[in-house]
Amino acid sequence: MGIHIRRVGIEEIDLLMAWRMEVLREVFSIAPERSLAGLEAANRRYYEEELPSEGHIACLASANGEDVGCGGICLTRELPSPDNPTGACAYLMNVYVRPSKRGRGAGSAIVRWLVGEAKARKIPKIYLETTPKGRGVYGAVGFTDMPDMMRIPLGGDRV
Repeated sequence: MGIHIRRVGIEEIDLLMAWRMEVLREVFSIAPERSLAGLEAANRRYYEEELPSEGHIACLASANGEDVGCGGICLTRELPSPDNPTGACAYLMNVYVRPSKRGRGAGSAIVRWLVGEAKARKIPKIYLETTPKGRGVYGAVGFTDMPDMMRIPLGGDRV
């Protein structure tokens, strides 16, 4: 399957929103009948703010003229440190391939394209979160575990 990756901008926000909502429903196992109107509006605002300023770079993958997957990177800054003197970061997210199209290289192509976008901007820190299903794709591209990370789950009762 020949995979083509293309950047998607604000002019295609409705297409991006359709993909984003598909991703959220699958990754979080959200039933089709459950309304996500508030979350959808928040994602639309995010794209409207971040796409024009290049705070977010989005792409779609196609095979044989059919869109099969998507992905994005959030470009941010953190405090500079010895392992990241510029503070520039790229957080890969929303990397997704439709279940019927998986296992044919689209996921790897999306990740490689996004990493290339980050490297073209000389971003030294590129990271992501993954599901167990995605670990092989990311590992094959060169990602390694970050054992020193922790988080407070949404709704955590300790602070």
